[in-house]
Amino acid sequence: MSDVEYEVTGAVARLTLNRPERGNGITRRLLDELESSVERADLDPEVRALLLAGAGTGFCGGYDLVESAEGMGEVDATEGDGRSGSALDRSVIRRNHDPAQTWDPMLDYAMMSRNVRSFMSLATCTKPVVCKVHGFCVAGGTDLALCADLLVVAADAKIGYPPARVWGSPTTALWARRVGEQRAKRLLFTGDSLSGTQAAEWGLAAEAWPAEELDQRVEALCERIARLPLNQLQMMKLLVDHSGDLESAQVLGTLLDGIARHTKEGYAFQALAAREGFREAVRQRDEPFGDFGR
Repeated sequence: MSDVEYEVTGAVARLTLNRPERGNGITRRLLDELESSVERADLDPEVRALLLAGAGTGFCGGYDLVESAEGMGEVDATEGDGRSGSALDRSVIRRNHDPAQTWDPMLDYAMMSRNVRSFMSLATCTKPVVCKVHGFCVAGGTDLALCADLLVVAADAKIGYPPARVWGSPTTALWARRVGEQRAKRLLFTGDSLSGTQAAEWGLAAEAWPAEELDQRVEALCERIARLPLNQLQMMKLLVDHSGDLESAQVLGTLLDGIARHTKEGYAFQALAAREGFREAVRQRDEPFGDFGR
């Protein structure tokens, strides 16, 4: 059993968190497998989009911290249990959460920043990443989900960061970027959660659908995204991700515009327009999306 199941269907790589008996709780092993799966999809020339989801009753309930929160116990420093991560990671967790031990902030940082890099592999992937959220997406699960490009959620999903009340801080620090400072503070000053419907209203999610429609809607979106040439998808993600500095983004956008007109797809579009007329070239470009002439 893998903690992250990997499958490619068509042009979509499907990455599924696969620890449903633990609410898909985050461990070092899960993050290692996630990072490896993201790289695998990013390097596959046949893949145009990634779909991240969770098995079982919810997307992700955060870190699997039951052991470190409820009991310190003894740790065998020579081997791990094969599921919860390395013995070193578990030892660091226990040491840094035991009030009887001296806390080493840099040891803690070294461990947790490695987790952040794994989360951010979704954001730095050159291809679009869609995250499907059902049931619950809380605590560290939000660190994971907010690194995706698009969230599509069940209307009745629960999304938030309850550890803001005690014992946690969102390590990827993406809340303000996704919902703005005021709304980020509203959530993090209270630890309150949003429903999927509210997440869409706040701009955190791209779409919210009734739970029974979620799978169908996500599949349709992924298929629609995958109709674009891979180079166009990569350029659009690159442009939006660097739009914080408008002047620099405009330079990048102008460069990418020139590149887009000189890809093999760009040359084919130009040749078709010269041969059959611009309107016919546009019709053939837009026909698969069903919106030509709208």
